[in-house]
Amino acid sequence: MESFALQSVSTTASLPRHSPIARISLFHRRKPIPHSQSFPTSPCLYRSVSLFQSAPPIPQSPLFISRSSSLFNPLFNPKLRRTHQLRTSASQSPEKQPLPPTPLPQQGAKPIPFLISIAIGLIVRFAIPKPVEVSAQAWQLLSIFLSTIAGLVLSPLPVGAWAFLGLTMTVVTKTLTFASAFNAFTSEVIWLIVISFFFARGFVKTGLGDRIATYFVKWMGKSTLGLSYGLTFSEALIAPAMPSTTARAGGVFLPIIKSLSLAADSKPNDPSSKKIGAYLIQSQFQSAGNSSALFLTAAAQNLLCLKLAEELGVQISSPWLTWAKIASVPAIICLLTTPAILYKLFPPETKNTPDAPAMATKKLEAMGPVTKNEWVMVGTMLIAVSLWIAGEALQIPSVVAAMIGLSTLLTLGVLNWEDCLAEKSAWDTLAWFAVLVGMAGQLTSLGLVGWMSNCVATLLKSLSLSWPAAFAILQLSYFFVHYLFASQTGHVGALYSAFLAMHLAAKVPGVLAALALAYNTNLFGALTHYSSGQAAVYYGAGYVDLPDVFKIGFVMALVNGIIWIVAGGIWWKVLGLY
Repeated sequence: MESFALQSVSTTASLPRHSPIARISLFHRRKPIPHSQSFPTSPCLYRSVSLFQSAPPIPQSPLFISRSSSLFNPLFNPKLRRTHQLRTSASQSPEKQPLPPTPLPQQGAKPIPFLISIAIGLIVRFAIPKPVEVSAQAWQLLSIFLSTIAGLVLSPLPVGAWAFLGLTMTVVTKTLTFASAFNAFTSEVIWLIVISFFFARGFVKTGLGDRIATYFVKWMGKSTLGLSYGLTFSEALIAPAMPSTTARAGGVFLPIIKSLSLAADSKPNDPSSKKIGAYLIQSQFQSAGNSSALFLTAAAQNLLCLKLAEELGVQISSPWLTWAKIASVPAIICLLTTPAILYKLFPPETKNTPDAPAMATKKLEAMGPVTKNEWVMVGTMLIAVSLWIAGEALQIPSVVAAMIGLSTLLTLGVLNWEDCLAEKSAWDTLAWFAVLVGMAGQLTSLGLVGWMSNCVATLLKSLSLSWPAAFAILQLSYFFVHYLFASQTGHVGALYSAFLAMHLAAKVPGVLAALALAYNTNLFGALTHYSSGQAAVYYGAGYVDLPDVFKIGFVMALVNGIIWIVAGGIWWKVLGLY
């Protein structure tokens, strides 16, 4: 204590007696230190040291005081020790309290979903009498297939793991041979879907998708409505070469929307989300289904639909071009009207965004000129899309065109093999898509799907329904039953073949039925927050409330349905589909 006082005095000794600094320093040296305070927390001493001494700051510890200064040291003064303990305990924040131990993650299958999924298959196999027209092998495969589908919905295990269990069961019970069970793993459509995931990774890795979307924000972003149209058009442009709606949502558009929203002081999980964030999320979410429906290669489930239709005898010539031509009019009308309709139904609080183009310009400047890898990505995708369009005339299958594109990206270093190995969703899709396609194909071969479609056809005939009426009923049923599904591809694997067979039995033109079901597969992806991969991505951003998701999803489903039925129906009549 004495050394500290001497040091403080020596610091001001050379100053004039009446100078302000000398007066302040002498004042603080003469001011008594309250006995109720421990030495290190005395504000006057801190001020004296920090202003007038070159010594380091006083340590925040009672041990700084010598043992002889027991009067001011809580370690040696009982009264101060008690005060110090009370202050210490009171100052501890709840965040510093020990956290409860983290529960261990779930190991193995979830018991209740596992038992329910297994029970469904057992009930079909042993409790429901087998129809006379159906073979024992087909009925047993149906029970395994339904158990597999139930597991995909209830998720007792990850999707790929559960599908593999179902595949194993078909071999163990000798329902299918090993070769038959794994036959779908060589399907061209399955591998086209897998390669599509790698293309999507290339768009994200090179930043090409982000650059394209940012340009549209720069060109059209002076208002909130303009921002929405810019994002919608950029997704429609990217979609045919980036065949994953989830990748487009999470890798390109959600980061841009969040950046624009935060710049407009629109925060997630906050009342300010209504400024622009909620509207942009809803608009992009509802528009994405039409972008996916516009092009065959815009979503993985589109390719799966055509594969299943082919197994039922519905052949579509020049599939990429035919798909786009038939979908063009209704899909483009929906893309043009969806942002404007939502602007009225779910209006943003902030109408103008004058800073958005400037933000986009700065971002483009930060990104720099287009890189070599981006140019390679552009050229590769132009070649791939051209081969998809003209593939039939050139006798180049779609999967071969995709293989050429992927080989180009690997050779030029835009992607490396580690990127492909790290794309877990692609390999997971390979596993469970192949299982579902294989089972569905075997059920068709064994005659079960034909028997079911004949039963439905007989029912429809008894009701004296024309094929247009049957078409409307079946399409609506296929669409709204998606409330029970958490995956578009799972829905396709479970119901597409059966519903297409019902359409054919009701005398609905085959191409019309197959493509209408496929288009619906994209449109019902915006029904709920769990109805698709992009739904989970956009809802998880925290900008939209759950009631609004269901309300807007249902309303826009009706709007899209009317546009596709009216505009699409007229266009399809012009094209001669019926």
